[in-house]
Amino acid sequence: MKKHNFLFIILLGVILSNCGGAKKENNSLFTFDTNLFKAQYLPQESVELTLLNPNSKTVDSVVYYVNESKIGTTKGLGKLTFDFKGQKLGYQNLKAIVYYEGELTEATDRVELVSNVEPKLLKYTIVNTFAHDTTAFTEGLEFYNDTLFESTGQKGASYFRKYDYKTGKVFNQTNLDSKYFGEGITIINNKIYQLTWQEKTGFVYNATTLKLEKTFTYKKDIEGWGMTHDEKFIYQTDGTEKIWKMDPTTLEMIDYINVYSGNAKIKSINELEWINGLIYSNVWQKDAIAVVNPISGAVEGILDLSGLRKFVNNSTAEVLNGIAYNSKTKTIFVTGKNWDKMFEIKITQ
Repeated sequence: MKKHNFLFIILLGVILSNCGGAKKENNSLFTFDTNLFKAQYLPQESVELTLLNPNSKTVDSVVYYVNESKIGTTKGLGKLTFDFKGQKLGYQNLKAIVYYEGELTEATDRVELVSNVEPKLLKYTIVNTFAHDTTAFTEGLEFYNDTLFESTGQKGASYFRKYDYKTGKVFNQTNLDSKYFGEGITIINNKIYQLTWQEKTGFVYNATTLKLEKTFTYKKDIEGWGMTHDEKFIYQTDGTEKIWKMDPTTLEMIDYINVYSGNAKIKSINELEWINGLIYSNVWQKDAIAVVNPISGAVEGILDLSGLRKFVNNSTAEVLNGIAYNSKTKTIFVTGKNWDKMFEIKITQ
């Protein structure tokens, strides 16, 4: 078995089929010539664009767009070559505005851009093992000022707390109203941002006092799952293959990436952690962490944590979820929903 297929199996259980192909939205006058299309493309490749003209209309010119950005114009039905370098992974939406016989119409289609990166299988060692609250349905885990914060889910049992992970002593805890199912948290500019699952509601707290400062509604019609941040932006997941980029001041979604491991789209991206310029991500229902390039969406590494299961003793333990990076010790803390253990690990490559 090839190495990259083995890594996909770790991450996905099975390789998800993404028989890209084109999604045809046929126009009665003009359509893209899909005979020129491949099922999937790599970032170093290009695609030839031209249209079929079954009714033999006289065409003056065609203006082509990819993802709503103009890429060029042809005279008549000439071919146009588009280079995928610099494009985000995922479906590329194609559009052609056709000017013919004093009129205009459009044709649309799409092609799929996948990753050309072969993920590395990362190795790790267990540095320490700590007790973890088995009632905590972990959704978010993050260090701030050397203190661990954890958020939990389930209606009527959702909260976030800061506590001493060595002793379990809770310093402070904020409970959500029972109508909310709590999700991930992240802390930036001394503000705690917290998501809810399907209520499309988020909260902003003062990180020192834990006092609620703002309630906001998601600017996209999405679910709330995991969160992390870099120096300027928040990154959040919605249970799909997308990782959204949000402005912490305006709370506007300004961009997103699609996560791919090779030619497979990775769905159910969950809890996140920003570590040395990369996004470490739990994948729901998988005992593995995907290491994602935040610009391209390509999975660059896979951390198989299935070996931790033998140390988790309680029968109520659910999925692996929760990643927190301790920048002082350069170690990663991981746990799961209702796990009785939290592990401090170090990646050894």
